[in-house]
Amino acid sequence: METRRSDNYYEVKATIFGALIEAIDLAQLAKLDSESAREEIRDIVNEIIAIKNIVMSIAEQEELLDDICNDVLGYGPLEPLLSRDDIADIMVNGANTVYIEVAGKIQRTGIRFRDNQQLLNICQRIVSQVGRRVDESSPICDARLADGSRVNAIVPPLSIDGPTLTIRKFKKDKLTLDQLVKFGAISPEGAEILQIIGRVRCNVLISGGTGSGKTTLLNCLTNYIEHDERVITCEDAAELQLQQPHVVRLETRPPNIEGEGQVTMRELVRNCLRMRPERIIVGEVRGPEAFDLLQAMNTGHDGSMGTLHANNPREALSRCESMITMGGFSLPSRTIREMICASIDVIVQAARLRDGSRRITHITEVMGMEGDTIITQDIFLYDMVGEDANGKIIGRHRSTGIGRPKFWERARYYGEEKRLGAALDAAEVAQQT
Repeated sequence: METRRSDNYYEVKATIFGALIEAIDLAQLAKLDSESAREEIRDIVNEIIAIKNIVMSIAEQEELLDDICNDVLGYGPLEPLLSRDDIADIMVNGANTVYIEVAGKIQRTGIRFRDNQQLLNICQRIVSQVGRRVDESSPICDARLADGSRVNAIVPPLSIDGPTLTIRKFKKDKLTLDQLVKFGAISPEGAEILQIIGRVRCNVLISGGTGSGKTTLLNCLTNYIEHDERVITCEDAAELQLQQPHVVRLETRPPNIEGEGQVTMRELVRNCLRMRPERIIVGEVRGPEAFDLLQAMNTGHDGSMGTLHANNPREALSRCESMITMGGFSLPSRTIREMICASIDVIVQAARLRDGSRRITHITEVMGMEGDTIITQDIFLYDMVGEDANGKIIGRHRSTGIGRPKFWERARYYGEEKRLGAALDAAEVAQQT
């Protein structure tokens, strides 16, 4: 927990900051590298402290210097939080309230901003770096930091108690399926099956609630894409980190102040079909672009992937259907369902449990139609058994005992059927022990 600073600290800092801004040439400062700029600020701040006879201990002075450097050069009070690897989310609700999420739990910190104006300046600094803006005339903005972290800012008049900033931190070292096994998110056999699904170019939909780890899982699955494949990603804020050499990243664009120039996800997905992709990856499907993604999956872009918000695989399929209907396509619902069946091979369901842990709860195949209903079959499931004395949920992954999944032939085509058979057998054995 960070220490809560006294109001006096903020008054002293405001005084010194004001004097520093008058004394320093910000245009010149911008030309220096960050180390030299810090030295320059350090010298001037020490001078101001001496002139104004401010009494401070060495430790306080160091802390103040750090704070002021962060204000001028970085993201102010957010800097110490951004540098911590254990934080998943940073939530700023106005100048005096900052929450963080650590290990799946939300806690309040002692960090605050000088005032709402300082917070607004920092929001503007963040979004301007990716060519976006946030102010009274366009008060909502999605952006990203240099490291791929996702940022949402909403400012007055929409956000009543001052600017609100939400940052979904991106881990510097990407999680792998092996690490997900170590955290208990999936069993070793389940991870092996997911690897094969990625490798044999199944079309995959990753479904889950907010903060359930959909993007992390998508990143893990893309690890198994061959390095000679041309992959095109379409996202609202580019945050996927693909390791392959041949990747083209596309990002949507909001309208400008005159309400023009918007590029929607639908336009991106349609355009990327003209770019000779071998796989298309959509960061999040949330509208009529579902139709275009399914069309792409259906026309030879095998191994395409996307994520969407839903609480179970069946709901994911009905959400796909309603997104297509909402897009104004006047198709009979049976036609839409047939299209979904022909396009999606596997749904992987991610969930965040009430103890904050994340689990992959279903690996489900889309089998086909029976009458007007889409038929699915679960290959892998997670069962909750209970909880221990500390409130941690106890559960286990199990195979549903299907001898041969529908994508068996596809696995054979890619020479992976032995591995798939071994993984399914191992899952059966693990279950019995």
